[in-house]
Amino acid sequence: MHVRNLMKELITIKLKMNKSIAISALFAAVSAQQIGTQKSNSQQALGLSTCTSSGCTKASKAVTMDANWRWLHDKNGYNNCYTGSSWDPKECPDADTCATNCAVDGIPTDEWKNTYGVSGDADTLELGFLTKGSYATNVGSRTFMMNSQTKYEMFKLKNKEFTFTADVSNMPCGINGALYFVEMQEDGGLSEYGNDKAGAQYGTGYCDAQCPQDIKFIDGKANSVGWTPSKTDPNAGAGETGSCCAEMDIWEANNMAEAFTAHPCAIDGQLACTGLKCGEGTDRYNGVCDKDGCDLNPYRAGVKDFYGPGKTVDSTKPLTVVTQFITADGTDTGDLSEIRRIFVQDGKVIQHPMSNISGLDTQHDSIKDDMCDAFKGIMGDTNDFKKKGGLKQMGKAMDNGMVLVMSIWDDHAANMLWLESTYPTDKTTVGGPRGACPITSGKPSDVERQHPDAGVKFSDIKIGDLNTTYNPSPSPTPPGPTPTPGCPGGSLNSCIGLCPSTPAAAFQACVGVCVTRCSSGEVESFL
Repeated sequence: MHVRNLMKELITIKLKMNKSIAISALFAAVSAQQIGTQKSNSQQALGLSTCTSSGCTKASKAVTMDANWRWLHDKNGYNNCYTGSSWDPKECPDADTCATNCAVDGIPTDEWKNTYGVSGDADTLELGFLTKGSYATNVGSRTFMMNSQTKYEMFKLKNKEFTFTADVSNMPCGINGALYFVEMQEDGGLSEYGNDKAGAQYGTGYCDAQCPQDIKFIDGKANSVGWTPSKTDPNAGAGETGSCCAEMDIWEANNMAEAFTAHPCAIDGQLACTGLKCGEGTDRYNGVCDKDGCDLNPYRAGVKDFYGPGKTVDSTKPLTVVTQFITADGTDTGDLSEIRRIFVQDGKVIQHPMSNISGLDTQHDSIKDDMCDAFKGIMGDTNDFKKKGGLKQMGKAMDNGMVLVMSIWDDHAANMLWLESTYPTDKTTVGGPRGACPITSGKPSDVERQHPDAGVKFSDIKIGDLNTTYNPSPSPTPPGPTPTPGCPGGSLNSCIGLCPSTPAAAFQACVGVCVTRCSSGEVESFL
């Protein structure tokens, strides 16, 4: 009897466990980030070339729009779950109910341009700053490169170089046309988080080293708990949760300033943070990510005549940006030891200048650990970069693969002064001046009113082995043969190349004309 009763108890426990698991699975399936069906979903075409010493091969890729910019509405209708800077209390009384009720919808082909100001073709992506649509005014955008319809393109950068051409001629003070990499998940969290039904094709899973808390859904869950509307941005707010991961800023720029910055994090992959780990406010250096990063901005490094309108690198014209990720042992698996920048403009290769900072024992022209130590020291900055693991830790994120982000934005937190002006505004000593923009510039309300038509273009995107994505030693084109007057194509060979191959009689007749009209010397050589 005792054994029989024990067996009955075990069976009862097992049944209860199975029922509990089934209920949990059902709840997870229901309280998930839903996919909307009111609109079709499209992606914007954009190519990517992969280069070796043998040449470059171009592949057709695309970009998708970050979920934060998409329409979020009740899954069975048209009621907004989020309007302006606030969640709808009926649809989103709590995070789980919000995830159950709300769906993120697609972007039809025409809305890329008409709603978000994004356009382009297989070679170029153009991001407009402010777009007045049918229902609302959109400011900025954030896009991710796709490998397929459902997965992001994953870049492994160590022992490689990444190259693109930028046009920032229409990018004034206060606006940032950024191109950078973050350690997002390849599928946007679709496989890891059962409550994310949207995934990469709908632009989910964003994270960066600032541990942003304005992300509406993190790990498939609504970030509505503790949400506080922004005091200055009518379209944004912040919840209790942030989304942290390593960030490699290749290009943060406008026509007045540019910088590249490494932001390692003391974590592996993406983390949904709360509290201290987010590094908010006075806990900035207690979080999991290096929010300051180690940056190289030529103006901040004392070379004020290098980048800008009419300067060595002229920001009024398109420019090609090459960034090399050099490892200690010259292999793809070695520790990241240096990040180097090269420009190409008007056919001329322009190396990044050496810093010009009085008091430094050694000047620097690339990002290295010793450069970061020296710059942080003389500028009086907290060296959180070193605390978070430096370039070696940055390289570990690259080993996992990183997602390419292209965006345009204005700055409600610091008016973009950290990029292009003096910041903090009363720091006029080394490290304070970062660009020639006035300290009164960059206020989003001013920028949006004065420069709604601003925009940035990114094109000719390449990744490859070192020194393969650009011509490191451009040589003059040798002069061709002097064209012969009256000779089609300028030479006998060129003339014959213009002849139709079929029918044979037409080809022979054409060759006869070429022989007659082209020089006799060339005819003898040809024969």
